[in-house]
Amino acid sequence: MRTDHLPFQMPPRSHSLSQEWRNLSFLHWEVAPEKLEPYIPDGLELDTFEGKAYVGTIPFMMTNVRPRLAFSVPGVSTFPEFNIRTYVTRAGKSGVLFITLDAQSLVTCTYAPRAYGLPYRYCKGEVDVDGGTYVWNSRRKEGGVGIKGSCTAIGGVMEAESGTLEEFLFERYCLYTVHKGKLCIAHTQHDPWKFREAEVRMEYNSLTGIYDFGIGDLLKPDIVHTSEGVLVHTWSVEEV
Repeated sequence: MRTDHLPFQMPPRSHSLSQEWRNLSFLHWEVAPEKLEPYIPDGLELDTFEGKAYVGTIPFMMTNVRPRLAFSVPGVSTFPEFNIRTYVTRAGKSGVLFITLDAQSLVTCTYAPRAYGLPYRYCKGEVDVDGGTYVWNSRRKEGGVGIKGSCTAIGGVMEAESGTLEEFLFERYCLYTVHKGKLCIAHTQHDPWKFREAEVRMEYNSLTGIYDFGIGDLLKPDIVHTSEGVLVHTWSVEEV
């Protein structure tokens, strides 16, 4: 795994988890900063690109999740996930803030909130691959909240260039969370993202719609990409 591209050093201790993020659709909307401020915990600042704020909804497959030096477990280590995130910074270290993480994994939805403070919620879902198209759907049991659609790549494989919006959206190597009442950080290491521009078709998107982001058209993101994914090492949370 490469390290020359990282914007800051990873913790000196060993990572706690290995996992793979596969078959990802990145759906991003430009959002008024004041709409996101209520979701930002004390101690963090909303991160913006050229004065613009963004929220992303990401359907993908979480695969081979396992503790360091352990094996993945069939039926437990691989599952579809549908998360909503925005971008934050603290003391010059930019990262991701998750608004929700919907996943078809009872183990993760039980463990991650306790161990990381991450806002996981259980849902039923699928993420399938049909040629160059990723097809996905999710539904929460309560209220039927979910998302259904597909993403088809239309461009060549790219890596984010320095100073671009793509670098702002993709190249982040930590997440922030509130755990047991404390603002915490968890570092994530992986190779630089390789991604493609894409087109999306959605039937419904109440998953993003239940949050008051002020999005005009929930079925038409402003920016769409796909990625085959990355292998990820994740460190346990620590108080900032």
